[in-house]
Amino acid sequence: MRIWFLCKVKYAKETEEGLLKSISEQYLVDAVSFTEAEAILYDKLGSQIRGDFQVSGISKSNIVDVFFYEDADIWYKCKVTYLIADGDNGKEKKVTQYMIVTAEDVKQAYDRIQESLSNMLVSFRVPDITESSILEVFPFEKAEVSPDLPPGNFRPVTQDMDEA
Repeated sequence: MRIWFLCKVKYAKETEEGLLKSISEQYLVDAVSFTEAEAILYDKLGSQIRGDFQVSGISKSNIVDVFFYEDADIWYKCKVTYLIADGDNGKEKKVTQYMIVTAEDVKQAYDRIQESLSNMLVSFRVPDITESSILEVFPFEKAEVSPDLPPGNFRPVTQDMDEA
């Protein structure tokens, strides 16, 4: 299960007048823990931000899915609601989830959420779309592993038997 962490980063940025201004930016990181989210930020932002920066806050986000389109760079947070039948008593239960999508404006964000969720088996509504302050999203990146090697720190069984 994906856990998205909302992370705040502070650093000093030089303005056009040559003055240093304190900047705070938000990033969304897919990680398994707070520690991993912070490590990913230092890894990704270390080459992008000149000078020192500080991760000033990390919190679990309520975002369940991310839809990235390369032609836009503004992230919109979309509230999606739908009804599901409760298995125990058969009553309908309202479910609310939050997703983000890149778009140029709110209308395009709505169209893209509709398109991205078109394969859902239940009908849904998008009652709210707001522009997010998230600057960039860092999804989970699987490490490149040679297809000849087993995953993790495992070794082939034949190798162990040869050593015995």
